[in-house]
Amino acid sequence: MSNLINPFIQIRRDLHQIPEKGFQETKTQGYLLSYIQNLPQDHIEIKTWETGIFVKVQGTNPTKTIGYRADIDGLPIQEETGLPFPSLHEGMMHACGHDMHMSIALGILTHFSQYPATDNILFMFQPAEEGPGGALPMIQSDIFKAWKPDMIVALHIAPEYPVGTIATKQGLLFANTSELFIDLKGRGGHAAYPHQTNDMVVAACSLVTQLQTVIARNVDPLDSAVITVGKITGGTVQNIIAERARLEGTIRTLSVESMKKVKERIEALVHGVEVGYNCQTTIDYGSMYHQVDNDPALTEEFMQYVSENTNVRVVECKEAMTGEDYGYMIENIPGFMFWLGAESPYGLHHSKLNPNEDAIGVAISIIISYFNFKAN
Repeated sequence: MSNLINPFIQIRRDLHQIPEKGFQETKTQGYLLSYIQNLPQDHIEIKTWETGIFVKVQGTNPTKTIGYRADIDGLPIQEETGLPFPSLHEGMMHACGHDMHMSIALGILTHFSQYPATDNILFMFQPAEEGPGGALPMIQSDIFKAWKPDMIVALHIAPEYPVGTIATKQGLLFANTSELFIDLKGRGGHAAYPHQTNDMVVAACSLVTQLQTVIARNVDPLDSAVITVGKITGGTVQNIIAERARLEGTIRTLSVESMKKVKERIEALVHGVEVGYNCQTTIDYGSMYHQVDNDPALTEEFMQYVSENTNVRVVECKEAMTGEDYGYMIENIPGFMFWLGAESPYGLHHSKLNPNEDAIGVAISIIISYFNFKAN
């Protein structure tokens, strides 16, 4: 495998320079297709979907299909890594490691295009993981239905773990997540005549405070949930009372039931603000991601296999409030996701994230070995 690993570090660097928003990954798709089309074509079939790609590697004597998913989009973050191969797209960065994910997938695909396993392997290069969500529509596509795998595997880089370590767990790994957008519309006016207005900055501030009570007073303390308001906008200048305000945030829960309860409480509070401040309100939940719930048997098997057959350290981690639309892929198909140690001092979604590229070779070797085990 050593001759297959180093080239994928350069591929990662190439992809790092062209991060694109969800469903706008045209350069990324073009780069991936160019590489894949230069692989041996005897055993592979390629189909595009939106800005994503399906690649099916035909097995030598298949009885099932093993799926592997890699996400391909970037984030609207201005890069500050100081790397010699920085993003060439202003205001965009691969700050979540999807450049690493793609290069790893290409490494695995390269091996199986040359040395097919007994069973079929389906590679899915999925767009729009960061938003608005590509996994759900991708698995609803006719291509996926025709090539539907019997199990699916995915990974995510983890800056907090050293290279040579993977971490995962049976059952719930990542939370249910939902975006949250609340718009308030009242009556603006001159700052000298507040009695003639309905101030939406005041209403918005009151609502932010009230939202913090949802978790403290409506969610079982033995459960976990988060509401974060990350952005508030309202008003135009200092001496005009604001006619409009907007809150933008996120909801994260460890159960579907808690997500429903949290949203019901948010809606009640927003209605109360509407009445109390004599204004109009709208709520938009934006992109909603299903929890990543690892198949217990497959996850246990994978952890045991890696522990016994590789030099990689396996850690049983705790569930995280991280969101991942991969959860839709394993909602009805057995599968799992694991963290790949990539030791960076800066975390995911940080402008200085700089994963250790040695993790690429570790992941390629692990997945090739495990897939050969599963396919024979």
